[in-house]
Formats: sequence, C-alpha cells, structure tokens
Amino acid sequence: MLKPLLLILVCLTLLGVSVRLFYNGLRQSGTERILGRLNQGQPQRVVQKTSWTGLDRAFLRAGLGRPTERLGAWLAFWSLAVLMGLAVGGWVGALLLLLIPPLVMRLYVGWRYQRRLTRMIEQLPSLLDHAVRSLKAGRTLADAVLGAIDAVEDPLKNAMGRVQRNVQLGVSLADAVSDFAELYEKDELRLFALGLKVNHRYGGNASEVLENLIKVIREREQAARQLKAMTGETRVTAVVLALLPVTLAGYFLISNPTYLLAMWDTHSGQTMLATAFGLQAVGCLALWRMLRSL
Repeated sequence: MLKPLLLILVCLTLLGVSVRLFYNGLRQSGTERILGRLNQGQPQRVVQKTSWTGLDRAFLRAGLGRPTERLGAWLAFWSLAVLMGLAVGGWVGALLLLLIPPLVMRLYVGWRYQRRLTRMIEQLPSLLDHAVRSLKAGRTLADAVLGAIDAVEDPLKNAMGRVQRNVQLGVSLADAVSDFAELYEKDELRLFALGLKVNHRYGGNASEVLENLIKVIREREQAARQLKAMTGETRVTAVVLALLPVTLAGYFLISNPTYLLAMWDTHSGQTMLATAFGLQAVGCLALWRMLRSL
C-alpha cells in the first residue's frame, strides 16, 4: 500500500505544479508589458544564475540574508535528522523529517516575506513624500530619492540599501529601482520604478509624478483594506472548511485510536484513507487559490 500512496502524493504534487505553471503562463500584467516596451533597444545586464539563485532570492526578500553561505551545515544537519528519524521511527520517521522541515521553512519564509513587504508598502508613501519635499527644495531626483531612503525606517531602509549600493556602483537610479522592484515583485514598487524610468528617459515634472504615485498607493491600500473587511467571512469559512476534516481525524485518534488505525490494517481501509488524504489536499489547494484571488 505504500507504493500506491506515494504515487498518489507524487501525482497530486505534479498536478499542483502544472496548474501553477499554466496559470503563470497565462498571466502577464500590464505593468510587465509596459516595462517590456520601455526596455526595447536598451542594453540588458547579463545575470549569471546558479541552482541556488531562487533560494537566495526568497531569503533576501524575507530579510534573512543569503542561506547559501551556510548551506552545507544546514544540509548536513538535515541529513543527520533524517537518519535519526529512520533509526527511531523507520521509514515513517524518515519521510516526516524529509518533508516537514522544507515545508515549514517554505511557510515561514513566505510569511516573513509577506509581512515585510506589507510593512514596506506602508512606508513607501512616506519615502515618496520626503523625496517630493526634497525636489521642491531644489535637489535632483537621484539625491532626493537617496536622501529619502536614509530618512525612512526599517525594513524599507534596509531593503532599499540595495538601490543605494547599485547607484554607488554606477547604475542609474531608474535601473536600480527597477531591479529592486523585480526582486520584490510588487505592483507599487514597479509603478515607482516605471515613474523613474519614464522621467529618466522623457523628462517631466518628477515631483508631480511622485505625488500622483503617493495618491495611487494610498487609494490601493484603502481599497485592499475594504476588500479584506468585506471578504473576512469568506476567508474564515475557507479556513474552517480546511481544518474541519483534520480536526475530526485528530479527535478520533485521541478519543478512539482504534477507529482509524483499524482501517490501516485492511486494503479497503487504506484505499479510503489515501483517497481522503488526496481529496483533502486537493480541497486545501482549491481553497488556497480561491483566497489568493480575493
């Protein structure tokens, strides 16, 4: 029964990955199309990618530094934990210690990234407002933005230190902010980069552009809060539906362990448990996608 169960898990995982890739292939935001037109005819930087680029990117966005600097120690510790799980709990313990740590790390890094990004977007209007006041005082756009970065608080100050370093290395402010926006993949940051790039190429009133951007960001934030309040009941319902089967199974295991464990001793019971687990995974994935669309 172990082989069919593992095959079901692999099939569900591949199904989720294929759906995600298909969705990403169909989705292309208007901002990306505009940036593509603006980049036509411009020299592109060649970026050398390694197999750990995605891992470094995720940790940098979460403000956790570069994990590849101590990757060997973490892999050695993880391998030792898997071997200990195999020695203590057999293949079940090894499988749990093989799957749970990456999953927990992925959830923590994603939660840390979303929390940090939300705080950064809240601080962005203050940075832009400081830059606007500097522009009206007679400073250049680059000096105004870099001075605003020094005046803002963390985490935005720490994150935009990347922009300051790139400018000091000779990269234009528009390209530095564009690289920063693509790292964090947020529409507000992309709008900021787009405004700087348009001003850098075609000129214009930079303070007016930044003031309009402040207004847009605050309107988007207000709309997002209103939508979150309106869909609160839906999100709570989705969480309850996702946790209800798991909670009932845990209650049965605590109050009457033989009720579910006896099913594992028969072929039909194993099939029912594997089917229930698969349906639970598919249902959680569907509810997660629904919540992401709100």
